[in-house]
Amino acid sequence: MESIQSALKQWSNSTRIQDRLEAAKQELRTDPIVMQFLSNERVTEEMFDQGLMKLYEYRKERHHCAECPGLAKCPNMMKGYEPEIIVVRGHLDLRYQACDLKRKEEEQKQQQQLIKSLYIPKDILTARFESLQLDSDREEASAAALEFALRAQPGEDGQGLYFYGKFGVGKTYLMGAIANELKDRGIETFIVYTPDFFREMKQSIGDGSFQKKLDLVKQAQVLILDDIGAETTSSWIRDDVLGAILQHRMLEKLPTLFTSNYDYDELETHLSYSDKSGIEELKAKRIMERIKHYTDPIFVKGKNRRAR
Repeated sequence: MESIQSALKQWSNSTRIQDRLEAAKQELRTDPIVMQFLSNERVTEEMFDQGLMKLYEYRKERHHCAECPGLAKCPNMMKGYEPEIIVVRGHLDLRYQACDLKRKEEEQKQQQQLIKSLYIPKDILTARFESLQLDSDREEASAAALEFALRAQPGEDGQGLYFYGKFGVGKTYLMGAIANELKDRGIETFIVYTPDFFREMKQSIGDGSFQKKLDLVKQAQVLILDDIGAETTSSWIRDDVLGAILQHRMLEKLPTLFTSNYDYDELETHLSYSDKSGIEELKAKRIMERIKHYTDPIFVKGKNRRAR
């Protein structure tokens, strides 16, 4: 369909401008889309004449919408938006609103933003309960994961999960499935690979981003600390990073989930050693009391699914 500019140029160069203008106006009046608007609004002849260009644009773009080729190929002036013609102070005007396809795309983007991650493989971020390979080894863990995902109420109940077991048995994948189920419920989840996160927190002191990053993790509705115990321990990481995170989340009743190769006692032993301060059993016990009190321990059995 010709553009407004080309149409006006054609009219201005014609010796029968008035005839062409009247024909264009009649074409607009008889167009079903324009007729529907005119039937619902009081539009005078003067308003119609002054708003001719807007009516032309409205008709053109609404016809595009009627024959929608999909959001990626949308030919409208504002991709993904459909025009609405309105009467404002005695004049015709256009306003644009997102079409159904655009709104769905935005909703999907917003949903995806509910899962934030640091150093987590992409296949974990797409994990779903429907795609789990159920077996007797992971039956208890799978059931506990699904129950948490369906019933979690951040801010009201801070109880989380502590999945432990050998390397490669699927602990992190189960956490990814939890995150996606929570996403569908509109609950924000932050998944963190703990060793890399702690290394980044050390580096962030130099660039001034430490507090911002710490707050982001502390305040997530649901936090998943993956592979805790695999990091090199320091008293600063244990007390000022991990301790601060757990203290805030405990007070705000925000659930924290963990995966580890260690059970509770083994993790306590790991946390008691620091690279400079030696053995600090009391401080490790303080951290572990928070973890034990606000998580249910689940042993994830099975063979190493990553082994070839």
